[in-house]
Formats: sequence, structure tokens, C-alpha cells
Amino acid sequence: MQARSERTLRCGRSVLAAIGFCAATMIAGASLAAPPADCGETPDGFSAWLNGFRRDAEIAGLPPAVIESALSGATYDPDIIAHDRRQGSFHEDFEKFAAKRVSAYRVRKGRQMLIAYAEPLEKIEHRFGVPGPVLVAIWGLETEFGAGLGTYPTFNALTTLAYDCRRSEQFRAELVDALKLVARGDMQPDEMRGAWAGEIGQTQFMPSTYLKYAIGADGGTVADLVSNPEDALASTANFLRGKGWKPGEGWHEGEPNFAALLEWNSAPVYAKTIAYFADRLAADQPQ
Repeated sequence: MQARSERTLRCGRSVLAAIGFCAATMIAGASLAAPPADCGETPDGFSAWLNGFRRDAEIAGLPPAVIESALSGATYDPDIIAHDRRQGSFHEDFEKFAAKRVSAYRVRKGRQMLIAYAEPLEKIEHRFGVPGPVLVAIWGLETEFGAGLGTYPTFNALTTLAYDCRRSEQFRAELVDALKLVARGDMQPDEMRGAWAGEIGQTQFMPSTYLKYAIGADGGTVADLVSNPEDALASTANFLRGKGWKPGEGWHEGEPNFAALLEWNSAPVYAKTIAYFADRLAADQPQ
């Protein structure tokens, strides 16, 4: 699957005022909040903006080596801006939207994945209460079960969107969190590629979500959401449970767990498509 040109980000939040992993080097009260004018609509001011961000990040306590390794090659990508401006499919009616995404191939492949990952999915459901069909539906919709993780360099995507004025503060926060992932040792910058808006891994976590909800399928805190589907599925379940998923309850619109699906993607048509796909997958499961 190509990097998605349609995205409602699920984890926008205020820019952090401190960098948690590096408390010993923080300057108390330092903030990376972007002033309203600290953005641009054309590539002309990108280099100056990036230099300013790098200075702010170092003042706030991020290791200079991390900043250098992640941002030294970052470039403005107009293709990312084009993707950001055209997300009209989320306004399609449900039948049209779902028909494009819940294909016969995806249903067949999803059922194969339920069998292939039956044991870890059972453990994940026991731990988090999220059924396998829901997790596999998300996996299939996001990356075609890992076949299309995206090819956009994550730091190009995040710096471009943090510089752009439309959602500068939101993406500046995600850029900080991406640097924290590198500092924490989760990934190296050259390994970080994904969707146009900065999502990473088998089920497409934003950096802020990765930091908070990534978890190993074995119960450990070390997780690889890019090349380990079991970790990605466990982390997706951890996210949903953290957003209020209620074990044993329904997931359709009007049912208790639909709100958790909206936390995954705030577009109702997308959440309804997850629910529909999960139903198709669950239909063949032994009771």
C-alpha cells in the first residue's frame, strides 16, 4: 500500500515543555512551542526555520548528536504538502469508502493472518481485551498487513509539516517525539520511513503514540513496530485499551468501543470501516 494520502491524525497534542528521558540536562521550563509566525507557506524560509528548531531542541535538552543525525539531511518536500491538502476521501459516504478498502483480497488475506498469528493474537486479547479481528482489520487497512509501510523519510515529513503553517504546533510536537525515539534507542534516523504524515510501522503509529503505547508482544518494554508484526499488534491493542476499549463489548457506531476506534482515527467513516472489516474477519472464526 502506498503511503496514505488521507489521514486524520490521532495524536495531536501540545508541544512538550520538557524532554522526559533527559531530565539531567533539561533547562527547567524550556519550551519548544512554536510562535504563531514561526512557520512558512513556501520552501524559502525552511532552512532558517530548521536551524532555529535545532537550536531550540538543543536548549530543551535533546542530545546534539541526535539532533545532528536526524535533521542534518532533512529537506522540505512539497509532495507532502500536496498530500496534506487533499484528504477528501474521508468525506465519502461509508459504502463507497468501505468498498474501496475492504476488498475480497483483503478479507481473504486477513483471514489468513488470523490463522497465522492465532497464538499471539489470543495472548494479546487475553491481556488487553481487544479481539484479533479488530487488530487484523486495522493492520490490513493501514499497511496491507505490512506490505506497504511507506517510503517517506520520517524526518522530511515531520519537518515539512512542522514548518508548514496549517498544523505547525501539532507537527512540531511530533518532531520532538521522533527525536526522542532516536535518543531512546528505538530506531536510527535512516531506518525511519513511513507515511507522508510521519506514521511509522506495521499499523502506522505517530511518534507520540509510539513513545506512549509501543510494547513488546512478550510483555517487555522493547518493541519493534516496523519489522515485528506481533509487537505492532500488541501495541495497537495497548493503544485501544488505553483509549477506553471495553473487553467483550461491541465496536460498531453506538456501541461502547466505537469511541476507541475514533481515537485511532477520528474520521467516522474510517472507524466504521474498521468495524465492518472486523465483522467480515470475525464471521469465519470458531466460536
